[in-house]
Amino acid sequence: MSGGERRHVYGPVPSRRLGRSLGVDLVPFKTCSYDCTYCQLGRTTHQTLERQSFVPAGKVLAELEEVLAAHPAPDYISLAGSGEPTLCADIGELIVGIKSRTRVPVAVLTNGSLLWKREVQDALLEADLILPSLDAGDAALFALVNRPHPAIGFDPMVEGLITFRERFARAVWLEVMLVAGVTGIRAEVEKIAALAARISPARVQLNTVTRPPCEEFAFPVPPERLAGFAALFSGRVEVVSESRARRRKSPILAPATDADILALLGRRPCTAHGIAEGLGLHVGEVVKRIDLLADQGKVASIRKDGAVFFEAVR
Repeated sequence: MSGGERRHVYGPVPSRRLGRSLGVDLVPFKTCSYDCTYCQLGRTTHQTLERQSFVPAGKVLAELEEVLAAHPAPDYISLAGSGEPTLCADIGELIVGIKSRTRVPVAVLTNGSLLWKREVQDALLEADLILPSLDAGDAALFALVNRPHPAIGFDPMVEGLITFRERFARAVWLEVMLVAGVTGIRAEVEKIAALAARISPARVQLNTVTRPPCEEFAFPVPPERLAGFAALFSGRVEVVSESRARRRKSPILAPATDADILALLGRRPCTAHGIAEGLGLHVGEVVKRIDLLADQGKVASIRKDGAVFFEAVR
């Protein structure tokens, strides 16, 4: 299998939360239970609660084996990508399959919307780390920010996070994504903090909009305000920052192909430096490759907060 045939494994991605994270995409593009206003991938095109076998588990594991054999080990293997990974009915089988092939810890990045389902909880129990989200402190702002599937109630969603945390023997890191002027105000953060205390995760990670969002009104919370909000939470709290992903030197990797770059940009917009850090390329080489891909109509650029992000053209 060549890099050009890779469909489900992408990166490594320079993650602000997980270091060098090798991504595994388990659902079709924008298949999700939410339609978040801040999503970097745009509007949800297939909003659903139906869990399906979207990808052949054998092919995913074969791709992963090839990538792991060819490159230095990442910090994490992350089940994430371009939709909600717990909608994949085979996620439990895939977690077990990955763990039988490598010692790299397996993380699942989920919006947490399906954790009230017992079968979803069961499927995630063998993972090493679960990173669910809680972006609002009440039903009204949950509907405004996350725009969930109509069958998802706010209270059952929160109870699902609580019961899963009680069952899961390993670490849960709760991400709180704040939007300026909406949830990024003290009264709303206090509500979220009260719910986070009930969930009792190993850590809370405060985050805000850093990549071009789905909706123009999804503005970032300034870093100094995020730092102030951290004091409202109990237990271990981290403010996620862009600088975290840049503290480590990128290892020397096997040469990345244009297909590797497009696979990465198809899952998340990145700056030239982000591409370089994730794929182990010199930033000058990245700029040359991006220019050629842009000339071919395969990559587009977006400017946000003084930075230029690149995304794959679909």
